[in-house]
Amino acid sequence: MTETMETMETMETPVPATNEPQRIDYATLAPGAVKALQGVEQYVRQSGLERSLLHLVKLRASYMNGCAYCVDMHTKEARAGGETEQRLYAVAVWRETPFFTPRERTALAWTEAVTAIGVQGVNDALQEAALEQFTELELVNLTMAVIAINSWNRLATTFRREVGGYAVMRR
Repeated sequence: MTETMETMETMETPVPATNEPQRIDYATLAPGAVKALQGVEQYVRQSGLERSLLHLVKLRASYMNGCAYCVDMHTKEARAGGETEQRLYAVAVWRETPFFTPRERTALAWTEAVTAIGVQGVNDALQEAALEQFTELELVNLTMAVIAINSWNRLATTFRREVGGYAVMRR
């Protein structure tokens, strides 16, 4: 084993087994907080942003945050909404594929910047590019969508929300 591999192994955080139980049922203990987040979700759903775009944004942020519960949920919802398998598989590597529109690509870049805000923030070039694809209001709404999914990701990963049991509700 090389020195680099040894260093990497010692830096890794132990990952819990996938069959470990949920730590805390946050929805039962803090229903007001969950209701507040659901209010943001409702706002975003009614904002006029394309549902397909929102699925991609939620999936990209969930991959970045390592949220298996939300990846499971949002791939199922996107499929039910007509999204293709090819595009779902490519969300994690969207820059390397031709499958996304300029508007979607901008939304994915925006999602990454807002999700990793502490790393380097949202730079002026990205803001300018985003305003070529989105109105100012749409950009605020897109940011609200990113904020919402990051909140859900943090709850689900912190408290180990059980993965795999999500079923899409027919509307």
